[in-house]
Amino acid sequence: MIRAVILKDSEGRYRGFRVDGHAGYADRGEDIICAAVSALTQNAVNSIEAFTEDAFEADVSEEDGSLHVRFEDTVSGDTRLLLDSLVLGLTSIQDSYGGQYIRIRFEEV
Repeated sequence: MIRAVILKDSEGRYRGFRVDGHAGYADRGEDIICAAVSALTQNAVNSIEAFTEDAFEADVSEEDGSLHVRFEDTVSGDTRLLLDSLVLGLTSIQDSYGGQYIRIRFEEV
């Protein structure tokens, strides 16, 4: 199962996100849920880096399928929109395919 954790502070501002695991929907390399989540998360990180000035750290492990992103400061409106879009995409996958393949939760940090 893919576990996505969206990190927000006590005022509801994005502080980062973590995505770990493999969906197990199909064989490795043919899993459309893993491919969709990878595309969404990588595009979010690439877009934040290309289109905003927001500083962040990202750790990636292809071996265990994890991506951890932490913002150094409060994010801009552009980054907030990109992260809202990421959450919408992940939620749509969860709604379409079910919680046995991907689970999204929000965590206060």
